[in-house]
Amino acid sequence: MKILHTADWHLGHRLHEHSQVEEQALFLNWIENYIVEQKIDVLLISGDIFDTGTPSNQSLKMYYNFLMRLNNTTCKSIIITGGNHDSSGTLNAPKQILNALSIKVVGKATENIEDEVFEIEINGEKVIIGAVPYLRDGDIRRAVAGESFEELTDKYKTALINHYESLAKQIELINTSKAPVIAMGHLFATGGSVSDSEQNIYVGTLGHIGAKDFPTYFDYMALGHLHRPQIIGGNDRVRYSGSPHILSFSEINYDKKIIVLTIKDNKISEIRDDVVPRFREFYKIEGTIAKCIESFPDVISNIFELTPWVEIVLNEENNINTDDLKIAAGQYPFEILKTALKNQRRIKGIEELLEETKSIKELLPTEVFKLKCKEIGYDLENRSEVWDAFNEILQSLKNQ
Repeated sequence: MKILHTADWHLGHRLHEHSQVEEQALFLNWIENYIVEQKIDVLLISGDIFDTGTPSNQSLKMYYNFLMRLNNTTCKSIIITGGNHDSSGTLNAPKQILNALSIKVVGKATENIEDEVFEIEINGEKVIIGAVPYLRDGDIRRAVAGESFEELTDKYKTALINHYESLAKQIELINTSKAPVIAMGHLFATGGSVSDSEQNIYVGTLGHIGAKDFPTYFDYMALGHLHRPQIIGGNDRVRYSGSPHILSFSEINYDKKIIVLTIKDNKISEIRDDVVPRFREFYKIEGTIAKCIESFPDVISNIFELTPWVEIVLNEENNINTDDLKIAAGQYPFEILKTALKNQRRIKGIEELLEETKSIKELLPTEVFKLKCKEIGYDLENRSEVWDAFNEILQSLKNQ
């Protein structure tokens, strides 16, 4: 039996207000062909199918068309869990219909842990999946009046660990054949490496658990949430598959991957990763205006022929004129998505930043909060509990 682990598709994502639908469509075609060529039996998607809780009709169509196409492949079982970007209602709405196609969806935690357990038997091999979605603090712990922030944080972490322990106990009750067990999760595990595209991920102290906090009963942890593919805590059976697309320019220096597990003779016999093609080329050019312009001929596309996207970081003084840069770029088949100064001599105020910004959507709430703290002289670096509280409130608002 072959199982493919992936996560964080973020269908509908826009990079600096530019749609990434072309890369997303190419990825869905690629992974469908990969499933056919590699004879994949089971597909696990560990959260953040969509970039927003209210995905566009275009994103929904891509998602459902892909699932329907897989019905004609070797992949006969699909398990999808909700992420922090997903709306559990959107994911769960067609649950009964998808269930008839052997597509199991767990949009959010339920009262019964049994709802997250699925037994799959293919080609004489069996596996049990513990499909844990993103666990919102409101789903697994309740605040009590008078509790301190530290007490609330500890309660959330304890509840998170207890959820996985309950899952392990439930699976152990039904696992009479001692089949391998895979648990899914969408969370931040300590030791994970974060990129700029995870600006919506809360990585303070709330809910930090490590590889050692997961029950040893699990043979593999199929994680989502962080966009860089990585092994956690030196345990090669606790892994993030990472996102299949480049979601920020901070991600251009490493490969995007999917992970394939092989089950043979009632155990996981192999874990390997494969590189996802880069469907669009991304470039980060740094230097003076003249030096950047010299690099423009080197910005080229690839076999997929999508327009390359460029970020330019200028080693110049403030208030420079970038007209020459824009004129020179107009002669080449690429698009500059962002231009920034490497060394800012002063902190720009919110009003000034708004004046220089094309759209309010380009400003992140976290950036505005940090900026405001600097403007009023508040020492945020030494008050981590305030940063934690802000992120928890921000996350709860996004999940409403």
